Amino acid sequence: MIQKILIANRGEIACRVIKTAKKLGIKTVAVYSDADRNALHVEMADEAVHIGPAPSNQSYIVIDKILDAIRQTGADAVHPGYGFLSENAAFAEALEKAGVTFIGPPVGAIQAMGDKITSKKLAAEAGVSTVPGHMGLIADADEAVKISDQIGYPVMIKASAGGGGKGMRIAWNAEEAREGFQSSKNEAKNSFGDDRIFIEKFVTEPRHIEIQVLGDKHGNTLYLGERECSIQRRNQKVIEEAPSPFLDAATRKAMGEQAVALAKAVGYHSAGTVEFIVDGKENKFYFLEMNTRLQVEHPVTELVTGLDLVEQMIRVAAGEKLSLAQDDVKLNGWAIESRLYAEDPYRNFLPSIGRLTRYRPPAEGTTAEGTVVRNDTGVFEGGEISMYYDPMIAKLCTWAPDRLTAIEAMSEALDSFEVEGIGHNLPFLSAVMNQDRFRSGKITTAYIAEEFRDGFTGVTPDAASAEKLAAIAAVIHHRLQARAIQISGTIGNHTRKLGKDWVVNLAGSDHALAITEGTGNTRVAFEAGNELVIATDWQPGQTLAHADIGGETLAVKVDLKGPAIRLRWRGMDLTARVRSPRVAALAKLMPEKLPPDTSKMLLCPMPGVITGVAVKEGETVEAGQALATVEAMKMENILKAERRGTVKKIVVKPGQSLAVDELIMEFEG
Repeated sequence: MIQKILIANRGEIACRVIKTAKKLGIKTVAVYSDADRNALHVEMADEAVHIGPAPSNQSYIVIDKILDAIRQTGADAVHPGYGFLSENAAFAEALEKAGVTFIGPPVGAIQAMGDKITSKKLAAEAGVSTVPGHMGLIADADEAVKISDQIGYPVMIKASAGGGGKGMRIAWNAEEAREGFQSSKNEAKNSFGDDRIFIEKFVTEPRHIEIQVLGDKHGNTLYLGERECSIQRRNQKVIEEAPSPFLDAATRKAMGEQAVALAKAVGYHSAGTVEFIVDGKENKFYFLEMNTRLQVEHPVTELVTGLDLVEQMIRVAAGEKLSLAQDDVKLNGWAIESRLYAEDPYRNFLPSIGRLTRYRPPAEGTTAEGTVVRNDTGVFEGGEISMYYDPMIAKLCTWAPDRLTAIEAMSEALDSFEVEGIGHNLPFLSAVMNQDRFRSGKITTAYIAEEFRDGFTGVTPDAASAEKLAAIAAVIHHRLQARAIQISGTIGNHTRKLGKDWVVNLAGSDHALAITEGTGNTRVAFEAGNELVIATDWQPGQTLAHADIGGETLAVKVDLKGPAIRLRWRGMDLTARVRSPRVAALAKLMPEKLPPDTSKMLLCPMPGVITGVAVKEGETVEAGQALATVEAMKMENILKAERRGTVKKIVVKPGQSLAVDELIMEFEG
């Protein structure tokens, strides 16, 4: 068996590999950049080696630095995780020459399948159905537009060495094809060191369904069911599940057998994934690509098969035969994975960086209801979210005997997840879990664009829910005031009375009510005539508790630093202000403070680096015209003009790092 594994990666996946290695009694080595000096994976590993500056092209994807770390530590094997060097054939070849075991597929398979163009040709030869497109390399933007015109819009522009949504764009017209080609090329170069691009037809109403394959070095290959990965944004998966609510047994078998045929055609061993685009109307599937590595969403497959895929990869790399055959693979229950990203859904999912002032995931393990909660993460409370790497914070997974129960378990787990200090997508994930369309399983890769056409603005409570939330806020405030009276009562000649009447401002509306504390519960009577009975174990000092109202359990967050109380509802933190009737009346007389006018400015929407400025001072621009490009967390973002105007002043240069809302350029009045 392998003695010491160096993990050529960072964050969540490095921690994931370390956990399995420890279970097998194998020593581990972490590598880290300047930005990751205090990272969780560094703390978890037995040894750690510094490999350079924060940018990945100066540290994590520099092969010589990884090889030097191997020599320093005497590691006899390397697990590449996903991303970075995981599908780099030159890296696998360098390890082979150094006599170090690569915990992954053979070099030939990486070369064949890692190149999207070559892989499609091989797939067609192996009898796998493929998407129509141009399989040759594309020289420049003009050629990209010409090819796109010939294929017919919409088209998908993709990096040949891409993955993880990097270097991918959908183009619906010639202008978008030109822009998309250049952005994909730039992202591909920065993320993979390979800027080759190809174009294929974009299937409308597509579902993204992938097959997990596993093979050993003795010619045994099998498939472990499928994963539905259709909930995506900018081609980056957000929510995954296993199995798919769409596939029937016959289609699953056909896709699995084609995936195995392709793997065998290239002599594949280790864990790998064959991705398909499935036409939701005609139930036809087309080969998309093969990822010659462990996938981000592998936990859902582990939860429904009972297999540890990292362990299987290690055993295969050590030369062991697979311990199971195809007939032994059974899919048990349903698993959901939600990717928690450092992206602000209220600002069009722009990346957010900073310190995690609070990070409290839900408890892992089997719940009292028999469901399972799992959280794969690489961060900790007090840690930093860096602008240099992927914005994923954690992968929250739930398992249950059936799909709807797994969704309910996920919804509850999301409500119990506490994250503060940065923008994050917890409210968005929770909103999706509560949508009828998602629960019905009628999803496509266009789901987010279709369901949130105007962006994500949160979920507004209906009248009944608003009353429940207001009642909870009032009860919490009432108990805080009762505690304050007890404390102030210790001061001589100072007494306070606790009233029972309160006004709760929530979601723009006022709720006047009266509170009567009872044994084990509290009665809340609204001025309008409704009454609610609340049972909660919340006491002053707790920051998260649950309240039961008529059989519905709501999660509660309490901010003790100010008068506002935050209530967690469907993943959203709603602010409730509780005042006495007199103070509430006075508050209405206060003037409203308006935000400053920034309509004549282009502000940086996220922390990032300016990679290009597309206009000049004095130039007149049209609505929709590209103004500047910002790179953040390995993704390019093109900033466009909202209306016609003239550029008055440009205050940035390419290569300059900007903070959120920092000025890029001004326009004439």
